[in-house]
Amino acid sequence: MQLDHDQLRQLLALLGESDIQELRLEGDDFRLEVRRNLPSAAPVAVLQAPPAPVAVPPPAAPVAAPAAAPSAPPPAAPAVRGDLQAIIAPMVGTFYRSPAPGEPAFVELGSRISAGQPVCILEAMKLMNELETEISGEVVEILVENGTPVEFGQVLMRIKPA
Repeated sequence: MQLDHDQLRQLLALLGESDIQELRLEGDDFRLEVRRNLPSAAPVAVLQAPPAPVAVPPPAAPVAAPAAAPSAPPPAAPAVRGDLQAIIAPMVGTFYRSPAPGEPAFVELGSRISAGQPVCILEAMKLMNELETEISGEVVEILVENGTPVEFGQVLMRIKPA
């Protein structure tokens, strides 16, 4: 059984809308466990390949400052233009701009891209997953540094559609 990134994203979205608390799905080369609404734990999705199981840690909860302490204003969020579309990380992993060390990056600022073209690699559990764009256009922002860990749903790049 094969499970690609789009299928995984759709499965997680459907589970998020359902009352299912736990799900375990196993294939020949993977195991997916999803648990939610467990005491003192955030929802966790674990996708692992035998023989080395690896759990995805839940995101760290923000620490609230005491109400009496004066706080600095939050930093201004960078302006996001409405005409841009985001390329979003479909999984947790390490972001790489090129197919291998020393090779040119898949895309640079100003690069023209076509739907289906690889734009980066996300490494998860020693597997190199090429991320292909679903839109054509021009790369106007690359928001992640090479070799940086990324979270599920994190914006990696912004594209001005053609």
